[in-house]
Amino acid sequence: MKENVILDKSLDFAVRIVNLYKYLISDKKEYVLSKQILKSGTAIGALVREAQQAESNADFIHKLAIALKEADETDYWLILLNKTDYLNDEQFSSLKNDAEELIKLLISIIKSSKEKKNKK
Repeated sequence: MKENVILDKSLDFAVRIVNLYKYLISDKKEYVLSKQILKSGTAIGALVREAQQAESNADFIHKLAIALKEADETDYWLILLNKTDYLNDEQFSSLKNDAEELIKLLISIIKSSKEKKNKK
């Protein structure tokens, strides 16, 4: 089976977010922000997966654009968790790097898909 980098990385990121959620509720007793980042951080991979079954190129682009919005929201929650001392700088940096990598991948895929669409 052909490797799909965005599928793999978004799933791996979702696993990290679930583990972060478990850490925040058990060790930090934080229940509100943790739920927000759980929702947005796991939605990225679900939307990428859903995009694989898109009905058209426009549908594919639309689903990935929503995934991009979720990735950007997740980035916001990571910054907030770091600035409020729920995440130390090391935890933050590692997760932030992964989020930024996903954002860059999504932007690149959306851009190339739009170019492909415009060539038809």
